[in-house]
Amino acid sequence: MAMNELLTGAVTGILFGFLMQKAQVIRYDRQLAALRLRDMTIVKFMLSTILVAMVGIYLLFDLGLIKLSVKPLILGGNVLGGLIFGIGWGIVGYCPATAMGALGEGRYDSAFGLLGMILGAGLYAEAYPLMKETVLTWGNFGKITLPGVLGINHWIVIVILAAVFIALFRWFEKKGL
Repeated sequence: MAMNELLTGAVTGILFGFLMQKAQVIRYDRQLAALRLRDMTIVKFMLSTILVAMVGIYLLFDLGLIKLSVKPLILGGNVLGGLIFGIGWGIVGYCPATAMGALGEGRYDSAFGLLGMILGAGLYAEAYPLMKETVLTWGNFGKITLPGVLGINHWIVIVILAAVFIALFRWFEKKGL
Protein backbone atom coordinates (compact mmCIF):
# COMPACT_ATOMS: atom_id res chain seq x y z
CA MET A 1 0.00 0.00 0.00
CA ALA A 2 1.47 3.35 -1.02
CA MET A 3 2.19 6.01 1.58
CA ASN A 4 -0.20 8.47 -0.09
CA GLU A 5 -3.03 5.93 0.24
CA LEU A 6 -2.33 5.62 3.96
CA LEU A 7 -2.18 9.39 4.31
CA THR A 8 -5.43 9.79 2.37
CA GLY A 9 -7.07 7.20 4.63
CA ALA A 10 -5.82 8.93 7.77
CA VAL A 11 -6.98 12.37 6.60
CA THR A 12 -10.43 11.18 5.53
CA GLY A 13 -10.78 9.17 8.76
CA ILE A 14 -9.95 12.20 10.88
CA LEU A 15 -12.34 14.33 8.82
CA PHE A 16 -15.10 11.75 9.21
CA GLY A 17 -14.49 11.60 12.97
CA PHE A 18 -14.62 15.39 13.15
CA LEU A 19 -17.93 15.42 11.26
CA MET A 20 -19.35 12.69 13.52
CA GLN A 21 -18.37 14.70 16.57
CA LYS A 22 -19.86 17.93 15.18
CA ALA A 23 -23.10 16.13 14.26
CA GLN A 24 -23.19 14.72 17.81
CA VAL A 25 -23.72 11.18 16.53
CA ILE A 26 -21.06 9.77 18.87
CA ARG A 27 -23.02 10.79 21.95
CA TYR A 28 -24.35 7.83 23.88
CA ASP A 29 -27.76 9.47 24.44
CA ARG A 30 -28.13 10.03 20.66
CA GLN A 31 -27.25 6.38 20.03
CA LEU A 32 -29.92 5.16 22.43
CA ALA A 33 -32.49 7.63 21.12
CA ALA A 34 -31.81 6.39 17.59
CA LEU A 35 -32.29 2.78 18.67
CA ARG A 36 -35.57 3.79 20.32
CA LEU A 37 -36.62 5.68 17.12
CA ARG A 38 -36.88 8.94 19.10
CA ASP A 39 -34.03 10.87 17.45
CA MET A 40 -33.16 10.51 13.79
CA THR A 41 -29.90 12.50 13.95
CA ILE A 42 -27.85 9.36 13.34
CA VAL A 43 -30.13 8.18 10.53
CA LYS A 44 -29.88 11.60 8.87
CA PHE A 45 -26.09 11.51 9.25
CA MET A 46 -25.89 7.99 7.77
CA LEU A 47 -28.17 8.84 4.84
CA SER A 48 -26.14 11.99 4.15
CA THR A 49 -22.95 9.93 4.24
CA ILE A 50 -24.43 7.36 1.86
CA LEU A 51 -25.54 10.08 -0.55
CA VAL A 52 -22.13 11.78 -0.57
CA ALA A 53 -20.41 8.41 -1.01
CA MET A 54 -22.70 7.41 -3.91
CA VAL A 55 -22.07 10.65 -5.76
CA GLY A 56 -18.34 10.62 -5.05
CA ILE A 57 -17.74 6.99 -5.94
CA TYR A 58 -19.77 7.03 -9.15
CA LEU A 59 -18.25 10.35 -10.22
CA LEU A 60 -14.75 8.93 -9.74
CA PHE A 61 -15.86 5.74 -11.52
CA ASP A 62 -17.27 7.66 -14.49
CA LEU A 63 -14.06 9.68 -14.72
CA GLY A 64 -12.09 6.42 -14.86
CA LEU A 65 -10.17 7.19 -11.67
CA ILE A 66 -11.36 4.12 -9.75
CA LYS A 67 -12.70 0.63 -10.34
CA LEU A 68 -15.70 -0.71 -8.46
CA SER A 69 -15.21 -3.79 -6.31
CA VAL A 70 -18.74 -5.09 -5.86
CA LYS A 71 -19.15 -7.68 -3.12
CA PRO A 72 -21.69 -10.49 -3.50
CA LEU A 73 -25.12 -10.11 -1.90
CA ILE A 74 -25.45 -13.07 0.48
CA LEU A 75 -28.65 -12.78 2.48
CA GLY A 76 -27.67 -15.36 5.11
CA GLY A 77 -24.52 -13.47 6.03
CA ASN A 78 -26.22 -10.08 5.84
CA VAL A 79 -29.15 -11.08 8.05
CA LEU A 80 -27.03 -12.89 10.64
CA GLY A 81 -24.36 -10.16 10.62
CA GLY A 82 -27.02 -7.46 10.88
CA LEU A 83 -28.64 -9.16 13.86
CA ILE A 84 -25.31 -9.55 15.66
CA PHE A 85 -24.36 -5.96 14.84
CA GLY A 86 -27.73 -4.64 16.03
CA ILE A 87 -27.63 -6.61 19.27
CA GLY A 88 -24.10 -5.40 19.96
CA TRP A 89 -25.06 -1.80 19.18
CA GLY A 90 -28.06 -2.08 21.48
CA ILE A 91 -26.01 -3.53 24.35
CA VAL A 92 -22.96 -1.26 24.06
CA GLY A 93 -24.63 1.87 22.69
CA TYR A 94 -21.99 2.39 20.03
CA CYS A 95 -21.27 1.09 16.55
CA PRO A 96 -17.61 0.70 15.46
CA ALA A 97 -17.18 4.21 14.07
CA THR A 98 -18.95 5.97 16.92
CA ALA A 99 -17.04 3.86 19.47
CA MET A 100 -13.74 5.04 17.96
CA GLY A 101 -14.99 8.63 17.93
CA ALA A 102 -16.13 8.39 21.54
CA LEU A 103 -12.76 6.93 22.54
CA GLY A 104 -11.08 9.84 20.75
CA GLU A 105 -13.20 12.20 22.85
CA GLY A 106 -12.02 10.46 25.99
CA ARG A 107 -15.14 8.39 26.68
CA TYR A 108 -13.45 5.27 27.91
CA ASP A 109 -16.68 3.29 28.24
CA SER A 110 -16.44 2.80 24.47
CA ALA A 111 -13.25 0.78 24.98
CA PHE A 112 -15.37 -2.11 26.29
CA GLY A 113 -17.38 -2.05 23.07
CA LEU A 114 -14.21 -1.94 20.98
CA LEU A 115 -12.79 -4.90 22.92
CA GLY A 116 -16.04 -6.77 22.26
CA MET A 117 -15.74 -5.99 18.56
CA ILE A 118 -12.19 -7.35 18.50
CA LEU A 119 -13.34 -10.47 20.33
CA GLY A 120 -16.24 -10.84 17.89
CA ALA A 121 -13.87 -10.52 14.92
CA GLY A 122 -11.71 -13.28 16.41
CA LEU A 123 -14.74 -15.52 16.94
CA TYR A 124 -15.85 -14.84 13.37
CA ALA A 125 -12.41 -15.82 12.08
CA GLU A 126 -12.62 -19.09 14.00
CA ALA A 127 -16.18 -19.80 12.80
CA TYR A 128 -15.51 -18.74 9.20
CA PRO A 129 -14.68 -22.22 7.81
CA LEU A 130 -18.03 -23.58 9.04
CA MET A 131 -19.93 -20.44 8.03
CA LYS A 132 -18.38 -20.49 4.56
CA GLU A 133 -20.15 -23.80 3.91
CA THR A 134 -23.46 -22.85 5.55
CA VAL A 135 -24.62 -19.31 6.36
CA LEU A 136 -22.46 -17.69 3.69
CA THR A 137 -24.16 -19.72 0.97
CA TRP A 138 -27.76 -18.94 1.93
CA GLY A 139 -29.34 -16.52 -0.53
CA ASN A 140 -26.23 -15.85 -2.61
CA PHE A 141 -27.30 -13.47 -5.39
CA GLY A 142 -23.76 -12.81 -6.59
CA LYS A 143 -22.22 -9.43 -7.34
CA ILE A 144 -25.23 -7.24 -8.03
CA THR A 145 -25.96 -3.55 -7.77
CA LEU A 146 -29.29 -1.72 -7.67
CA PRO A 147 -28.70 0.00 -11.04
CA GLY A 148 -27.67 -3.36 -12.52
CA VAL A 149 -30.78 -5.16 -11.23
CA LEU A 150 -33.04 -2.34 -12.46
CA GLY A 151 -31.15 -2.09 -15.76
CA ILE A 152 -30.84 1.70 -15.53
CA ASN A 153 -28.03 4.23 -15.30
CA HIS A 154 -26.58 4.64 -11.82
CA TRP A 155 -27.23 8.41 -11.86
CA ILE A 156 -30.97 7.78 -12.13
CA VAL A 157 -30.82 5.64 -8.99
CA ILE A 158 -28.74 8.30 -7.22
CA VAL A 159 -31.20 11.09 -8.10
CA ILE A 160 -34.18 8.98 -6.96
CA LEU A 161 -32.48 8.03 -3.69
CA ALA A 162 -31.45 11.66 -3.11
CA ALA A 163 -35.09 12.71 -3.52
CA VAL A 164 -36.24 9.97 -1.11
CA PHE A 165 -33.56 10.93 1.44
CA ILE A 166 -34.49 14.62 1.24
CA ALA A 167 -38.17 13.75 1.69
CA LEU A 168 -37.24 11.65 4.74
CA PHE A 169 -35.15 14.51 6.15
CA ARG A 170 -38.09 16.88 5.78
CA TRP A 171 -40.47 14.40 7.38
CA PHE A 172 -38.07 13.83 10.30
CA GLU A 173 -37.76 17.58 10.82
CA LYS A 174 -41.54 18.05 10.63
CA LYS A 175 -41.98 15.34 13.30
CA GLY A 176 -39.20 16.83 15.45
CA LEU A 177 -36.98 13.80 15.04
